[in-house]
Amino acid sequence: MSRTTAGQPVRVVLADDQPLVRTALRMVITDTTDLVVVGEAANGAEAVRLVEETGADVAVMDLRMPGTDGIEATRVITEGPTGTRVVVLTTFDDDDHVYAALHAGASGFLVKDMALDDILAAVRVVASGDALIAPSVTRRLIKEFTERPRTPPVPRRRAEGITDREREVLTLVGRGLSNTEIAEALHISIATAKTYVTRLLAKLAARDRVQLVIIAYEAGLVSAV
Repeated sequence: MSRTTAGQPVRVVLADDQPLVRTALRMVITDTTDLVVVGEAANGAEAVRLVEETGADVAVMDLRMPGTDGIEATRVITEGPTGTRVVVLTTFDDDDHVYAALHAGASGFLVKDMALDDILAAVRVVASGDALIAPSVTRRLIKEFTERPRTPPVPRRRAEGITDREREVLTLVGRGLSNTEIAEALHISIATAKTYVTRLLAKLAARDRVQLVIIAYEAGLVSAV
């Protein structure tokens, strides 16, 4: 569910130990009317403090920062009372912690070589209450997860208490399909596909679409193929 009020800009905290990254994001956000930077942090502890002080709608979070890293900061923020959503901004190809960040509560993640406009679009998506997980990125994540041993191992969970049709939908969500693509694949309406996703979120106690992807992977419904 969206935390923003109609007509009010999305309040954003930028957390990255690279000043140039924060500056670039702040500059493009300044040129928008629907986003506003309410704080900048160079480490996770600062990010947590700023979120608590500002009640920001979205925190754009780097993972590798000195002191408290982005994973721990994400966990603290998403478990806290503010309801702030987190978008991880990282260098995917050499970062082994994306999966842990999603488990910590991130509502999506971006890679630093994305166009700045695409990053801003992602912030808007997450602020609206949805999760950002593009199909191509989903496939890369799953490939990484299946080929890389995890220490300590993450317990596999089972997708229990759902119907056969809901399992089909969960599988397609796990493959990164949108509601429109799910509707086309199963020959149902987009509204019906959205209803199935909503039911899955409730039945599996998943916060958002990102967690559904994790569940689908851990339940063995999707693979790197």
